[in-house]
Amino acid sequence: QVQLVESGGGLVQDGGSLRLSCAASGRTGSTYTMGWFRQAPGKERELVSSIRWSDRSTYYADSVKGRFTISRDNARDTVYLQMNSLKPEDTAVYYCAAKRTWETRYDYWGQGTQVTVSS
Repeated sequence: QVQLVESGGGLVQDGGSLRLSCAASGRTGSTYTMGWFRQAPGKERELVSSIRWSDRSTYYADSVKGRFTISRDNARDTVYLQMNSLKPEDTAVYYCAAKRTWETRYDYWGQGTQVTVSS
């Protein structure tokens, strides 16, 4: 089992920055991929970014490329999402998730953290 706990959400003005953290516990390691998803009211959940524990290979949705950076700290079993140049359309609940790298579906989810960007 993998447990995920997010933190770092909040209210920020247009153009501001936030850093989200996801602390993982349980059976994590090099075979896992960690992802950050978000869901805005009335919209489907979307994958924002992901990183593989094994080689730090990353993915970014087009909407956040150049503004968001995903990283991991192995010693702390923590994944971060640094969000810069935030826009009102980034407002959503952000979720951390984990899956075995070869799986298509994310099996483990955090409780979510609200990010609100005011214009």
